[in-house]
Amino acid sequence: MKKYYGIIAEYFWMTLGAFLIAFAIVSIYNSIGLVTGGVSGLAIVFDRILHVPLAVTNTVINAFLFIAAYKFLGWKYIRRTVYTTAMLSFALYILPKVLPAASMSLFKDDMIISAVFGGICTGVGVGLTVRHGTSTGGTDMLAWLIKLKLKDRSVVEILQVLDGLVVILGIYVFGIKAAMYALINVYIVTKVSDNIVEGVNYSKQIFVISDMAEEIAEAIMKELERGVTSIQAKGMYSKAEKKMLFCVIRRKELGAFKELVAKIDKNAFVTLSDSREVFGEGFIENLN
Repeated sequence: MKKYYGIIAEYFWMTLGAFLIAFAIVSIYNSIGLVTGGVSGLAIVFDRILHVPLAVTNTVINAFLFIAAYKFLGWKYIRRTVYTTAMLSFALYILPKVLPAASMSLFKDDMIISAVFGGICTGVGVGLTVRHGTSTGGTDMLAWLIKLKLKDRSVVEILQVLDGLVVILGIYVFGIKAAMYALINVYIVTKVSDNIVEGVNYSKQIFVISDMAEEIAEAIMKELERGVTSIQAKGMYSKAEKKMLFCVIRRKELGAFKELVAKIDKNAFVTLSDSREVFGEGFIENLN
C-alpha cells in the first residue's frame, strides 16, 4: 500500500508542476509576448501570428517529437514525459476557460513583475517535474534526438541553441524589449528549478585546522550538539602533524559556530561551503 501512495504522490507533484507551467504561459507570458524558448515559446509566437491556440501547438509539436523519440530513444525515455506533456496540454486548454480573466494577463502593465512571478511559477513547475524524473517534452526531446547525429555536442549545448532560436523568433515578433525581460525570466526559472531539484535546505560543510582541535570539537559537540569527525592531516610546508575537524551544521547555526571557534582559537583555519542536501542523524533521517 505504501508503494501505491508513493506513486500517487509522484503523479500529483508531476501534475501540479505541469499546471504551474501552464498557468505562467496562459496568465503571464502569452498576452505580453514573453518568449522564453522551448515549445511553449513557439506556441506563443504562433498564437500571436496565426491565432493558433496554445494547447493545439503544444500538442501537435510534441506529438511529432514523441513519435520520433519513441522510435530512436525507446519507451523508457518517454514514459513519464508522455503523462506530463499531456497534462501540460490539458492545462493549456482548460485554464483559459476556468480563469478567463487571468488569461488576459495578471500583470499586463508590469513586465518586471511578469518576468519575476512567471519565472517563479515556471521554475517551481519545472523543478517538480524534473525532481520526479520527467519533463514536459518539447525542445528537451528534440535536443536528445539531434545529439544522435551530433555526438560531439552535449544535450545542454544543443538545447541552448534551440531555445536561442525560439527567443530570436520572439524578438522578430514582439521586439527586443520583450526579449530582454525574457532573459530575466530564464535566469529566475533556472535558479528556482535548481533549488527545487537539488533541495532548498542548505547546510554548511565545515573544515577546521587548529592547534586546539580537541577543545573546538568538544565545544561543537556540547554547545551546538553536532557531530565532529577528526581527520589526521600534515602541513606540507611546515611538515607538522595536525588534526583537521569536519562537521556539518545548519545555516542558522553558523553565527554561533563562528563565535565558538573565535573564542577558542582566533588563528584557526576554517573553510565553509554549501551542502545542498544532508542525510543522517540530526538532518533528514533517510533517503526515502
